[in-house]
Amino acid sequence: MNKFTVSALALAVSGMFNVAYAADEPPTMSVEKKASAAKIYFERCAGCHGILRKGATGKNLEPDNTHKLGQNRLEKIISYGTEGGMVNFDDILSKDDISMMATYIQQTPDVPPEFGMKDMLASWKVMVKPEDRPKKPMNKINLKNVFSVTLRDTGEVALIDGDTKQIWGIVKTGYAVHISRLSASGRYVYVIGRDGKLDLIDLWFEKPTIVAEIKVGIEARSVETSKFKGYEDKYAIAGSYWPPQYAIMDGLTLKPLKIVSTRGMTVDGEYHPEPRVASIVATEDKPEWVVNVKETGMIRLVDYSDLKNLKETTIESAKFLHDGGWDSTKRYFLVAANASNKVAVVDTKTGKLAALVDTKAKPHPGRGANFVHPKFGPVWATSHLGADVISLIGTDPAKHKQYAWKVVQELKNHGGGSLFVKTHPKSNHLWADAPLNPEKDLAESVTVYDIKNLDKPPVIINVAKMADLPESKATKRVVQAEYNADGTEVWYSIWAGKTEPSAIVVLDDKTLKMKAVIKDPKLITPTGKFNVYNTQRDIY
Repeated sequence: MNKFTVSALALAVSGMFNVAYAADEPPTMSVEKKASAAKIYFERCAGCHGILRKGATGKNLEPDNTHKLGQNRLEKIISYGTEGGMVNFDDILSKDDISMMATYIQQTPDVPPEFGMKDMLASWKVMVKPEDRPKKPMNKINLKNVFSVTLRDTGEVALIDGDTKQIWGIVKTGYAVHISRLSASGRYVYVIGRDGKLDLIDLWFEKPTIVAEIKVGIEARSVETSKFKGYEDKYAIAGSYWPPQYAIMDGLTLKPLKIVSTRGMTVDGEYHPEPRVASIVATEDKPEWVVNVKETGMIRLVDYSDLKNLKETTIESAKFLHDGGWDSTKRYFLVAANASNKVAVVDTKTGKLAALVDTKAKPHPGRGANFVHPKFGPVWATSHLGADVISLIGTDPAKHKQYAWKVVQELKNHGGGSLFVKTHPKSNHLWADAPLNPEKDLAESVTVYDIKNLDKPPVIINVAKMADLPESKATKRVVQAEYNADGTEVWYSIWAGKTEPSAIVVLDDKTLKMKAVIKDPKLITPTGKFNVYNTQRDIY
């Protein structure tokens, strides 16, 4: 029996569940409790299930579905998670909170307000004008090897010197920054919080300094810059989960210039009121962004050369688009349509869909990982939320046509619930995590493969134990490998509870041994890490 089965059975026997509700008597809750539950839902649940609760990566949680399950069953699911990739919340939320959330998702969802140009302009601030910023770096930090690290629950980003392993500076940002992206020049870091707050950090000051900020919506996940020659650092684009839209801004000041809605028809021909912008990347050989719209399954190629006469190419793929990355040539973009169990491949040279690749359940690659397979040639790897495998997809239609856009091999991962895979051009290893696995030991471990000899059994490492953090019942989730600039080190976050010590473990990529542990009381729930050099150049 797994953790879910054993724990649920034990609780049922001991009579610890709340009183069940009859099928025709939906539960009610006070205004105060509903407000508290709404905050928790936004922070912990909306990303997978949607603000309107129509589902995407996670299940549809509208009352027609949740009330059928009932209070007791919902509490068990929230407490212990699922093998499909939902994390267990029994070590994150209190029993009262879990009961409250089970009641909350049986209520009719409230529709949040819109957020347009007037709202964006009201939130927009320029702290330091471009002409008043340094003309050269005012610090001696090796900026190429700086890591931008999300401190999820404090609404901050820590800039860590990758050479010394010391925190260079911590800046206040939006809540739970989802991603850090670098400007084409490598000078600026754009960070966007789940609350829609976008901050522009200038690395040329003595300490990392926010020089502009804006709120692009109520909930958001993605940001990118313009990279085509002649447009470097000129524009920024941010995609919102709510309202479903993207905003184009001045790259140096974040002044909002244009807003485009993503509401519309799905690939199935049905209207969807909440098609969220999941991920955005910039092509380097034309003035274009690849904008992935989750619920509709539509991929938009946005030409930013003329904002007044904006041109979009819409590509039909599959629901529900999430994250992805470039192949090694940066011609093809591969994006997970995770609830459809597919990976969509876009040929940005022709502006067309190259393939829809069937995979195991819920692919979740992060940016994925590129390497040359001994047999199949260039491949791109994705991990899975809903399966304990790493899928390798052939990416070379020129020299390895028979393998292109097919899953050529599945590597056994140490568990499902994986969020990220990672390698580096200078590395012989492929790393995979499983932070959302309901089993504590699996969530605290990683699998390492020898990409020169994939027949060799992989190495499984409990990274959380290396951090030597205080013992507790809470799971210390090991999440998101990131390489340093020269590809010799792999950094992993130890994502502990909000009130518990966390850490970052640095491993030697060749020996797989621990090199350092970064601990600091200010490192509260570190999650995503983005190395300046690798992020700027899309190296993965």
